[in-house]
Amino acid sequence: MTRSRILLLLVLSGAVFMEGVDVSMMGVALPSIRAELGLATSELQWIVSAYVLGYGGFVLLGGRAADLLGRRRMFLGWMVVFALFSALGGISDSGWLLIVARLVTGVAAGFMAPAGLSIITSSFPEGRERNRALLIYAGIGAAGFSLGMVAGGLLTAIGWRWVFFAPVVLATLLLVLAVRVVPRDVERETGSFDLGGALSLTAAMVLLVFTVVRAPDVEPALTIVGVLATALLLAAFVTIERRARTPLVRLGLLRNAQLVRANLGAFLFLAAFMAFQFVAVLYLQELRGWSSVETGLALAILGLDAILAPTLTPRLVERFGKLPVIGAGMTVAAIAYALFLGLGPDWTYVQMLPTFVLVGVAFALTFGTLMIVATDGVAEPEQGLASGLQYVSLQFGGAVGLAVVTAVNVAATDGTSPGALLDGYRAALLVPVGAVALGLLVTATALVGWARSPATAGSYST
Repeated sequence: MTRSRILLLLVLSGAVFMEGVDVSMMGVALPSIRAELGLATSELQWIVSAYVLGYGGFVLLGGRAADLLGRRRMFLGWMVVFALFSALGGISDSGWLLIVARLVTGVAAGFMAPAGLSIITSSFPEGRERNRALLIYAGIGAAGFSLGMVAGGLLTAIGWRWVFFAPVVLATLLLVLAVRVVPRDVERETGSFDLGGALSLTAAMVLLVFTVVRAPDVEPALTIVGVLATALLLAAFVTIERRARTPLVRLGLLRNAQLVRANLGAFLFLAAFMAFQFVAVLYLQELRGWSSVETGLALAILGLDAILAPTLTPRLVERFGKLPVIGAGMTVAAIAYALFLGLGPDWTYVQMLPTFVLVGVAFALTFGTLMIVATDGVAEPEQGLASGLQYVSLQFGGAVGLAVVTAVNVAATDGTSPGALLDGYRAALLVPVGAVALGLLVTATALVGWARSPATAGSYST
C-alpha cells in the first residue's frame, strides 16, 4: 500500500473503531446512568434501543446516499453530527434528552459507516490489497467493540458522562485527519432522487428495528402486527423501485447469490455473538458479582481478532479462498459457544478462557472475510449500497440476537436463586449455538458449489 492509502485506512478504521467503542461502552455505563438520572428500566433500555433504531433504520439509505451524494461529503458531514450529539448526551440531565441524543447519534453512524466502508472498496483495487484493507478495517472495528467494555468500565468509574465525551474527542481528531486524507468525491450524474423509495424503505427499516427491539416486552400479537406492517412497506418499496427512473436500490443487485449469502451469514454470525455476550455479561455480573471493570477486562481477550485479522487471515484467504475461511470461522464459533453450555456456578476464568479465545479467532476468520465477499464484484457506483446492505445485516443480526436471547432467558428463569439464574443462562446459550449452526449451514450450501467448481475458489457463490 502507498503511504496515502495507509493513512486513509487508518482514519477509516479509526472511525469504525469509534463506533464499536461507543456502542459497547454504553452497556457498561447504564447502571450508573440509571442511578444519577433516576430512570425506569423501560427508559434505560431505550438508551441502547434508540441508537439501534437510528442506525438500523437509516443505514441502507445512508449507503445509497453515499453513492448518489458523495462518500466524502456523507462521511465528514455525519461525523460532525455524531460528535455534536455525543456531546449532547454527555451534558443531558434528563432521560428523554439522552434518548434523543442516542437516536440521532445512531442515525449519524448509519450514514457514516457505509460511506466509510465504500470509500475503502472504491479506493483500494479489488483483490489482495482490498482484501487486506477490509480485514484490517473489520478487525479494528471488532476490537473497538470488545475493548470498549474495558474503556467503558474505566471511564464509568470516573463518571458516566465521560462515556459520551470520549467519542467526541476521538471524532474530532479523526475529522481533522479525514479532511486531509479522504479523497474528494467524483462528480457523477445522479438524476432525480428517489424520494418515495427512500421514505418507504426508511419507514420499513425503522418499523422493523422497533418491532424487534420491543418484541421481548410486548404481546406477540403486536409483534406480528409490526412484522406485517413492515412487509407492506417493503412491498410498497419494491413497487416504487420497479417504476422509478432512477431507483434508490437496483433490485437486480439482490439477485446476486454471493451477496445474499454473505449478508445472511453476517446476520447470523452477529446474532450469535450478541446473544452470547449478553449471557456472558449477565453471568459474570449478576451471578458472580463481578464489577463492570472486571467484566470488561475478562472479555478484552475477544479483541484478539485485531491482531489476527490483518496478519493471519489474509494469508489463509490467499491460500484456501474466502469461502473455506468463512466456514472455518463459523465452525470455530460453534465450538466456542458449545463449550460454554456446561457453564457452572463457580467457573474459574481459566475455564471460560477457551471460549473467549475461540470467539476472538472466529471473528478474525469470519467478520472481515464476509465484508470482502459482500462487496466483491459489485460495480463502483453501487459500493455504498452494498456496504449499506452489509451493515443492515449486521445491525439486524445483533438486534434479533438480543431480542431472542432475552426472551429465552426470561422464559427459562424461574426465580432469583443462583440455580434458577444458571438454568436461564444455559437455556439462553442455545440461541448463539443455534444461530451460528445456521450460519454454518448457509456456508456449507455454498461450499458444495465451490467444491464442484475449483475455478471459483475463494468465491461465495455456487
